[in-house]
Amino acid sequence: MPVGNIAPPDIIHAIEGVEIGITAAGVRYKDRDDLVVFRLSETASVACVTTTNKCCAAPVLLVREHLQQLAGSDKSARYLLINTGNANAATGEEGYRRALQTCKALADKVEVEVNQVMPFSTGVIGEVINSEAIINGLDNCLASLSQDNWLSAANAIRTTDTIPKVASTSVVVDEAISYKVTGISKGAGMIRPNMATMLGYVATDAPIAQHLLQQMLVELTNQSFNRITIDGDTSTNDCCVLIATGDNQANLIDSTQHPHYQVLYQALKEVFLRLATLIVRDGEGATKFITVKVTGGKTVEDCCDVAYAVAHSPLVKTAFFASDPNWGRIVAAVGYSGAENLDADQVSVTLDDVAICTRGQLDPSYTEEQGQEVMSRPEITINIDLGMGEATDTVYTCDLSHEYVSINADYRS
Repeated sequence: MPVGNIAPPDIIHAIEGVEIGITAAGVRYKDRDDLVVFRLSETASVACVTTTNKCCAAPVLLVREHLQQLAGSDKSARYLLINTGNANAATGEEGYRRALQTCKALADKVEVEVNQVMPFSTGVIGEVINSEAIINGLDNCLASLSQDNWLSAANAIRTTDTIPKVASTSVVVDEAISYKVTGISKGAGMIRPNMATMLGYVATDAPIAQHLLQQMLVELTNQSFNRITIDGDTSTNDCCVLIATGDNQANLIDSTQHPHYQVLYQALKEVFLRLATLIVRDGEGATKFITVKVTGGKTVEDCCDVAYAVAHSPLVKTAFFASDPNWGRIVAAVGYSGAENLDADQVSVTLDDVAICTRGQLDPSYTEEQGQEVMSRPEITINIDLGMGEATDTVYTCDLSHEYVSINADYRS
């Protein structure tokens, strides 16, 4: 079961200029929605980041090519085509051909250029995708286009996810202007994104210049999706898209100095962080949500290295699953993290408010009972003070349970 607060928001704001259609195409699953189409307004700006995995999937290659072709032109991405159940990764030229075939089929139906269609896939790696099923499902997707399909789309893009992941908010920037932000994501395993989640889509009705939108997306993913890990594996298909549909050229947000920028950025950050932490809360087999907060670093890079070393460690994660206060595993991970500026005699560790390790050794006030009590909580913060400077960073993870092994041992069955 997912950990903590995982309910969809009471209000999911529709975004003017974004319509979503869904259908059960039978790409892999029977009797469930597995195909999603986003239709974007002609004036929408679209930014995208993709996986750093060099064995990336055919749709990732196409997204990169299509965005490069559109750069500097008077056209923009108009349609997103998303399937679940099959990643279309490690499928060679045939996988690429089939992904392009689905893009052409949709482009022909809606009368846009093929490079205005962005394909995204998630699911099993190494199986050639059923492009015919996708093409046959396009008419149903287009017929169901609606601004109110965010939650249904979040359900449709799931694989081993047990919950739909949706976040939505709105902000008032002055008496006359407000902006809405809504997003969905999917992911529960093969999560150490190295850019974004396996799939994520966030839209706002704010008017944002293309160059700034891409810059914002990179920064936002680095503070959210690039700060989560479930199992340390980076997917072949990771993609995250940020869409801005506003068309108010007189009030275009084109720099960080724009009076609306900071308020809008914080609203976007709220949505990105919620979607990212929902992935961790729904981690395969997870029973605990763990925040690893590192302070006192000389550099942010040092803090990030330490946080990820602890968050990735199978020994740390299994200790938390068992509520076993084996704090030496945390210190060991700090030590092998590769952080350049590290003095073991300055490292202190607390679990929530319980001091365990102070300046490299057992805190004199610590008792085993205190450690076991705090590690039995469903949500725990590991606070690591490096005692070297002012830098800080935070990574979110979960425990590693028997269920994780069972889920992944049976994934293709």
